Amino acid sequence: MIKNFFPNKILSLNNRLIFVLIIMMIFIVIIGFIYALFISPPDYVQGDSVRIMYVHVPSSFISLGCFAFIGLASISNLIFKTKFVSLMAKSLAPVGLVFTLVSVVTGSLWGKPTWGIWWAWDARLTSMIILLCFYIAYILTWKLIDSFERANKISSFIGIIGLFNLPVIKYSVDWWSTLHQPSSITLTSAPTIHYTMLIPLFIMLFGMAIYSLIIFLMRYKTEIMKFKLNKKKNYK
Repeated sequence: MIKNFFPNKILSLNNRLIFVLIIMMIFIVIIGFIYALFISPPDYVQGDSVRIMYVHVPSSFISLGCFAFIGLASISNLIFKTKFVSLMAKSLAPVGLVFTLVSVVTGSLWGKPTWGIWWAWDARLTSMIILLCFYIAYILTWKLIDSFERANKISSFIGIIGLFNLPVIKYSVDWWSTLHQPSSITLTSAPTIHYTMLIPLFIMLFGMAIYSLIIFLMRYKTEIMKFKLNKKKNYK
């Protein structure tokens, strides 16, 4: 599987695959929106405001998944010196940043009708803001430092330190008393959410995941080309 992301494989990637993925993504997201807005029932307590969940929850999942990859890639980079893995992490970081921002904004929009306030500095929300800061720090490191080796090392340390925030986000609703509701979907137990809401949730998650893959592949190919060009310039 990892061989498919080797630089030579990515450079030979044609636009047809991207086009097919875009068509798939549009089709799935349209179905997801129709299901979420018109077919899925309103919540018996929250009413129609629960429909924000179909953007908020998938965005949160992708946000956490992206940084988990960045953190693991950073460990691999420091131990095995695999530069293409750091290029993958660098390419994925803006995707994670956007979805973290979407998660925070939609969470605030959902919080107003549910909690009566736009924002509360409870554990889940605060740890998501910290994640947003880690994303910004990671991206700015690559932007502001010209030396690839130095930026690579510093960004790797940021990625590894940021990993420790992910369990805090995940278990914050269990460890502390928060306004945020407990997790409805876990790996260790059956979902507590009704299937009429679960289906559009997973459809939207799938659509957003394909979108993330599209942006990642486009950015990753660009980063590989830039890396090879800079290598040639330095060699000359």
